[in-house]
Amino acid sequence: MLGVGDFFRVGQRRASAAGLLLVAIVISLTARAAPVEPTVEELKAKVAAASVGDRAHLCVQIAQKQLVATDKFYAGGEIEKAQAALIDVVAFSELARDYSIQSHKYQKQTEIGVRSMARKLADIKHLVGHDDQAPIQDAMNRLQRVRDDLLAAMFPKGVK
Repeated sequence: MLGVGDFFRVGQRRASAAGLLLVAIVISLTARAAPVEPTVEELKAKVAAASVGDRAHLCVQIAQKQLVATDKFYAGGEIEKAQAALIDVVAFSELARDYSIQSHKYQKQTEIGVRSMARKLADIKHLVGHDDQAPIQDAMNRLQRVRDDLLAAMFPKGVK
């Protein structure tokens, strides 16, 4: 005959098994639900294979990811790495502009993305030392030219 202690042990085992099962289910659902962000290198590879219309969107994504890296590098005092990432921010923003204007796609989204990146660069500029501000200001100026070009393409003068 089973005693009260035996029932407790059986119930405890069932609770442990149920708990483990619940943990396994949560982990598997979390793994499926969490989208995997593509890396900068993966996005760069996609640009070459994408149609001209889709390249602008990919280039904006690359520039935004590189801006995050730029911010982290400046915050960590890794100035050379920050400036290399900053070059990518500008280069891919300019490519996004070119592809966007060429394909007449993603012009508004590209302009909005570039505007937000320019604002972030202004924030970064105020956090770095005076000696490190010149490349950031140059990048901000170039991003402003990108925005101007996009706005001119979206709203040509004299068209009524």
